[in-house]
Amino acid sequence: MNKNQAEIIGDNHISSSVETPMVSEAFKHSDDEKIEIIQHHFKKIMEELGLDLKDDSLSGTPYRVAKMYVKELFYGLNPKNKPKLSVFENKYGYNKMLVEKNINIDSSCEHHFLPITGYAHIAYIPKEKVIGLSKINRVVDYYAHRPQVQERLSLQILRELQDKLDTKDVIVMISAKHLCVSSRGIKDKNSLTTTIEYGGCFENETIRKDFFTIVEGENL
Repeated sequence: MNKNQAEIIGDNHISSSVETPMVSEAFKHSDDEKIEIIQHHFKKIMEELGLDLKDDSLSGTPYRVAKMYVKELFYGLNPKNKPKLSVFENKYGYNKMLVEKNINIDSSCEHHFLPITGYAHIAYIPKEKVIGLSKINRVVDYYAHRPQVQERLSLQILRELQDKLDTKDVIVMISAKHLCVSSRGIKDKNSLTTTIEYGGCFENETIRKDFFTIVEGENL
């Protein structure tokens, strides 16, 4: 792929799969080994940019960046970090919409490795199972902490919750700011990207409108 093709693909926000693209040997190295390898290569990037790594302020940057990538920004790439989701029998028979809104999104664009920040709003209608409220936030956090495109992130969250709750009646809405739009390229500082994925009863327009009303903050 030449540099012009790479630029076009990034700007067009193309994603190839609902699954995050991973090589078969993604975890042949331990986290510590990955940090050491990334540290080496990031040091080379900094040197190529002309930075003086003998300076006290810069000398530790390659390690800090490598550790940040493996342990913080992209910890969601490793299945061992996937949260254990506790679901419970719906003994009280609650069968109306449950909404968790304003869940923080802290992710990174896979095309430029720049931040994606915003909020997720999620609802489901319980059948036989319910889930602990904090577990919804943990699902969002896990899938967000990997190189992402927003469309895929929405689908990954949706499918995970549908699977664990054993129902299609789930809706996921994400509104986020992409620094690859606001700090490079068009440099639009104000635009937000919104994605919506849903299934089951949320295919019904009236039920979706009820969800949007709650997200917008109005009381039913």
